[in-house]
Amino acid sequence: MKKIALIGKPNVGKSSLFNAIAKERIAITSDISGTTRDIRHREVKIGEKFAIILDTGGLDDSSTMFKNVRDMSLKAAKSSDIILFLVDGKFLPNDEDKKIFFALQKLGKEIVLIVNKIDNEKMAQNSWEFDIFGAKHTFYISVSHRIGIRKLLDWLDKRLPDKLQLTNDNNFEDFLNFTDYENNIIVPKKNEKLEDINIAIVGRVNVGKSSLLNSLLGEDRSVVSETAGTTIDPVDEKMVYKNTTLNFVDTAGLRKRSKILGIEKYALQRTRTMLEKADVILLVLDSSEEFKELDEKIANLVDEFSLGCIVVLNKWDKSLNGFKKSIEEIKDRFKFLSYAPIITVSALSNKRVHKINDIILNVYKNYCSKIPTSKLNETLKKAVIRHQVPSVNGQRIRIYYATQFASKPPKIALIMNKPKGLHFSYKRYIINQLRDEFELEGTPILIRARKKGEREEDIENIL
Repeated sequence: MKKIALIGKPNVGKSSLFNAIAKERIAITSDISGTTRDIRHREVKIGEKFAIILDTGGLDDSSTMFKNVRDMSLKAAKSSDIILFLVDGKFLPNDEDKKIFFALQKLGKEIVLIVNKIDNEKMAQNSWEFDIFGAKHTFYISVSHRIGIRKLLDWLDKRLPDKLQLTNDNNFEDFLNFTDYENNIIVPKKNEKLEDINIAIVGRVNVGKSSLLNSLLGEDRSVVSETAGTTIDPVDEKMVYKNTTLNFVDTAGLRKRSKILGIEKYALQRTRTMLEKADVILLVLDSSEEFKELDEKIANLVDEFSLGCIVVLNKWDKSLNGFKKSIEEIKDRFKFLSYAPIITVSALSNKRVHKINDIILNVYKNYCSKIPTSKLNETLKKAVIRHQVPSVNGQRIRIYYATQFASKPPKIALIMNKPKGLHFSYKRYIINQLRDEFELEGTPILIRARKKGEREEDIENIL
């Protein structure tokens, strides 16, 4: 499958064109220069054919962070088959644009000059200045006004192979069979069904989420910088491990609400959207400094979205406290995550990062658990004998039986005579008994109390 890379300086419209070709608003766009910093890729359908399109960060070296962005963008250009080089048609071509274009020509790829923001016929007539590039193929377009994009897509369609026509059900599976993978990633045999796990990497700014993603993948896919808030767009990358597709999403670092400005508001919104689709959260904490109140607020997202969770103590080689003290503090601060496994890692040196994948598989298995009704009620009976359900206003509270009605995470209905009389502390007691019996590490368990014959949509008292 051919790769198409969008290359250019900041704010020339690469992400807008990426969204237009993908026919979906994937990348965050704004008038702020340097909004895109990581490489985003998406399989797209052009005509009746398919390609991988890469949205890259702007070529700018004004700071260390943007030099890293530039390096990753050029790396994407080298790995691609077709380069779409974008320039801003509202300005005359400058020496920097020409220097970049000529350097890209030396890569030996098929290269196209895209002059964006040509919003009307008058601008198109005055665009002859861009002939100075000497490009074999030039397109004058306006992404915002949808001008010229059809011609560009028709041109791309003619350069894509007819084979490897994919469907939504098998596209990634087929894609893997045409891709070289390194390290310990296992490529499945053709037509072998894969199970997908969506994993969101969350945490405060600068705790090492992007470094962790790069370490998990075994290559640089996300820009790493000491500048807080480097990641804006969620960066999603897939890998296959033990016949399971792990889809990692490196979300934007979260700040205090009072410090969230400009495009970071979109990033926060996008992060929440990603969490709605996630199965497991990697909650990344910085062990080189004291835990903060914001860490606890971010951890609340696990509870809010009812996700499986793994606590990742990053920067362990610079740990402020020893293992015992760190674990005690986590258990004290994050009591509601007492079920989550904890792993200490150093993303930059790759120490123990390789263990995370197996923990993800185990947590996801528990997240999808289906407990047989007989065993569930046997455990419930023992729990009630050990500790009777507290009465309310002298009225006896009875639990008739329990049944699991859903998973991801496990949801248990307790059929009772007085559902509203079940105290939250007794719910926690039941949950703890279930954990002890069925080893449900890493997943929340939801208890719903209801009367006999009550419909699911009428159930209240969700824990």
